[in-house]
Amino acid sequence: MEKVRISKLMSERGLCSRREADSYIERGWVRVDGVVVSELGAKAYPDQTITLERAARAAQTSLVTILINKPIGYVSGQAEDGYKPAAALVDARSQYEGDRSRRRFDRAHLRGLAVAGRLDIDSQGLLVLTQDGRIAKQLIGEESAVDKEYLVRVEGRLDERGLALLNHGLSLDGKPLKPAEVRWQNDDQLRFVLHEGKKRQIRRMCELVGLRVVGLKRVRIGRVRLGDLPLGQWRYLRDDERF
Repeated sequence: MEKVRISKLMSERGLCSRREADSYIERGWVRVDGVVVSELGAKAYPDQTITLERAARAAQTSLVTILINKPIGYVSGQAEDGYKPAAALVDARSQYEGDRSRRRFDRAHLRGLAVAGRLDIDSQGLLVLTQDGRIAKQLIGEESAVDKEYLVRVEGRLDERGLALLNHGLSLDGKPLKPAEVRWQNDDQLRFVLHEGKKRQIRRMCELVGLRVVGLKRVRIGRVRLGDLPLGQWRYLRDDERF
């Protein structure tokens, strides 16, 4: 059995992200089989026990995750081509009045926010920004099992065969897509549940069956719903909420 970098083991076990692991190791907040490790790049055997000191757990508790109802015209990540990033919406004025997290806006909560599941500039709905590497990995890691639900307004004709293909049978970029759950919501709107997140996936899927997307809204990520969060406003993920 070969030794593996402790930061890699910590990430694989869901203790934290690799970046956070390195920070905790530097501060002496990590123990392997009860012994403090403080050397960056240190390795351990995969069957060894890794634990976090109380200070590391406290640091994790202070990390925030923010849910935004992103409007059309905002990019998910860094500003580009003159468009503002969704994070620019996060300030004291736009915090949802119905936020039940009991946290109040602090500029420190903007530091190190990462997008966990992008949303196209011409799409709206639930967008997650997080300081917590564990949540980022859960939502966008290669082994993520968190599904995402969308309401998609379309133009064009769709027969039963086309609907069946949307559910299973299409390929993008030369690779078969995972099975999806697609059904009519009403006369011109489809409900999509996806178990992966390829770039502009829904729009490209619809094009393959002769449909044009004229509106796309993400309404759920895992067990967390957009709910009544107003467009352009945001709230904190509550301690009792899990994706």
